[in-house]
Amino acid sequence: MLWRGRRQSDNIEDDRSDSGGGGGLGGGGQFRVPIGGRTGGGGSILLVILVVLAGWYFGFDPSQILGGGDGGLLPGGGGQITDNSGSQDNGNAPANDEMKQFVATVLADTEDTWTGIFKSQGLTYENPKLVLFSGQVRSACGFASAAAGPFYCPGDHKVYLDMTFFQQLDQQFGASGEFARAYVVAHEVGHHVQNLTGIMEKFNQMRQGMSEADANQLSVRIELQADCFAGVWAHYTQQKGILEQGDIESALNAAKQIGDDTLQKKMQGYVVPESFNHGTSQQRQTWLARGFKSGKLSDCNTMSGAI
Repeated sequence: MLWRGRRQSDNIEDDRSDSGGGGGLGGGGQFRVPIGGRTGGGGSILLVILVVLAGWYFGFDPSQILGGGDGGLLPGGGGQITDNSGSQDNGNAPANDEMKQFVATVLADTEDTWTGIFKSQGLTYENPKLVLFSGQVRSACGFASAAAGPFYCPGDHKVYLDMTFFQQLDQQFGASGEFARAYVVAHEVGHHVQNLTGIMEKFNQMRQGMSEADANQLSVRIELQADCFAGVWAHYTQQKGILEQGDIESALNAAKQIGDDTLQKKMQGYVVPESFNHGTSQQRQTWLARGFKSGKLSDCNTMSGAI
């Protein structure tokens, strides 16, 4: 990925030196947080997106994507996965400076892409903040542990990332490459897009009274949509001439390695399909590739029919 020398986002909050205090994760994946956009004209956003993406305009409950439960990028409670790399890097070392620049550059590119997409629909995109932390962090959604993986908090419109996850992605999950890391950021930004457009709020209403199995199935559709949105971003990134040979394959491999079925096999030796809440490896690859191929939000209709 040809990222060096490109614009870096100013929407990075580096809290690595402040992370690690305040006790353990509170509430797990069961707590609720306020959701819904903070941008003006929210009703207009909902109306336009409903027209453009009719048939899949649903929402998502934040408890399904927050760190500590069925959280973030990782399915089924990422906290069960530990870092066996042997690294003692707590995220504060100077060696991470370049990685911070990389994350800031990827975030800037998502800002440019989604600003353009929203503008084409007569909307205004609100840039999310990306918080770098080490170990654990307090967000508007409560405390979150780095073990749960990267996550997005609808309550404060922020993406949270402990960059040691990138080491896990490479050494533990077998998903190496810069664009695999870029996919991680783009997926969480995809949840931000869902939040801005009211998708999460709608789902939060829909899942009331649902069984856990049914809520999991709806969660899968939301996570696959975020993968598809990441693919849409990658589509426009390729048009800018930023991608190199093997980049897309790197992202697709990352999607494969963090599928529900693949991770469950790795962690416990067997799979429990009814517990899936992010999608199988094949599903995650399929929807990421679909968004990349077309670059159209309307092709990210995970809510319609079978997935």
